[in-house]
Amino acid sequence: MTIRFETKRASELTPEHREAWAHFLSASPKLSSPYFGLGFLDAVSTVRSDAEVAIQRRGGEIEAMIPFHRGFLGHARPLGGPLGDHQALISPPGTAVDLQALFGSSGISAFDFHGVLGVQPAFKRYGQIADGSWVVDLSAGYDAFIARQKKLGGNTFRTISKAPDKVMARVGEPVFRFDDTRPEALDALFAWKSDQYRASGHFDVFSVDWTRALLMRLLASEAEDCRAVLSSLEADGRIIAVHLGMIGPRALHYWFPAYDPELAKCAPGNALLMAICEHLANEGVGELHLGPGDFRYKAAMGSWQIPLRVGSVTRAAPTGLAIQAAQLIEQIAEAAPLGRFSRWPGKAFRRIDQIAGFRATC
Repeated sequence: MTIRFETKRASELTPEHREAWAHFLSASPKLSSPYFGLGFLDAVSTVRSDAEVAIQRRGGEIEAMIPFHRGFLGHARPLGGPLGDHQALISPPGTAVDLQALFGSSGISAFDFHGVLGVQPAFKRYGQIADGSWVVDLSAGYDAFIARQKKLGGNTFRTISKAPDKVMARVGEPVFRFDDTRPEALDALFAWKSDQYRASGHFDVFSVDWTRALLMRLLASEAEDCRAVLSSLEADGRIIAVHLGMIGPRALHYWFPAYDPELAKCAPGNALLMAICEHLANEGVGELHLGPGDFRYKAAMGSWQIPLRVGSVTRAAPTGLAIQAAQLIEQIAEAAPLGRFSRWPGKAFRRIDQIAGFRATC
C-alpha cells in the first residue's frame, strides 16, 4: 500500500486525526502517560504557536502521528520541549515508520529527543536507552503496594512511608486535598519551586511565560486524557506541601513537587506523595509515573521502569550535520581518559539545548 505523509498544525487537527489519536491511545497500554493525551497537545498548542504533528498514512488510513515543535533551520524538539518527560509515536504497537522520511516530509532535518519510549522500534537506530521512568504500581490497591515495597524498597521506602507520622508529630494532623483549587496553594508551589531552582543552580522553569501559561491551561482543562491537578497538605491552617501533576484515566505523572523548607526534617513532600498514592489506588488509577532521574526515592517507590531513549533523528542537511558533529564531540570526550572533565562537553550541550528549548518562539 502507498505510504503518504502530511503535517498539520496541532491546533488544526481534524476530527479524523483526533479520533485516530484517541483510538491508538486506547489500544496501547504503553501509551498510558498523560503526556500522550490530546489534552496535553491542545494545552501546549494554545500557548505555543510552533506545535505541529507529522502524520503517516498507509492506503489512506492514518497509522502513526508524532507531535513536535518546529524551531529554526529545520531543528525540531518534542512536544512540551524540556517539560516533556515522555515522548512517543502515537500509533498501534509495532507500526513500521521511517522517521527520516516522516520528518523529512515536514522539512525537519533534526529531531532531538530525550525521553522516547524505549519499546518503540522506530527510534532504536537513532539513540540509546539512557534513563528510565519509575512507575509506582497501584493496580492491586494501596495496602498491596505498601506490603510489596516494604519488601523491595528497603530502608529508603520505610523512611518515606513514615513521613506522615513525622508530620503529625511536628505540626499536627494534616489535611489532604487531592484537587486543591485555592490560589494560595498554587502560589506556594511557584514560590518554593523557584527558590529551589535558584538554590540548586538549575534553570527556573517558571521564569518563562509559556510554561506558567501551560500549567494554568492544564489546570483549567476538563480533558479526560490529560489535565493538571494540584494536590496539597495543610496543617494548622498552613500549607506545608504541594504537588502539580498531570492525570489521565490510567496514570498520574508526578511533575512538580514542593514543600515548606522550614519543615524539611519531617519530610512533608514524602507525606504528600504517600497520600497521593493512597488516593489514586482508591480511585482506580493504577499507575503513578515518577519520571526520569536518578533519585533514591524513585527507586524505592517504583515497581518497575519505563525505558527511555535519548538521541536524534537527523538528515544530511546543515542542522542535522551540526547535531551529528556535537554528538561526535560528546562521544569522543566521554571516551577520553579525562575523569570528570570528559563529561563537560555533553553537559554544556545539554544545558544550551535546555535553555534554547525553554526560550523557543511561542
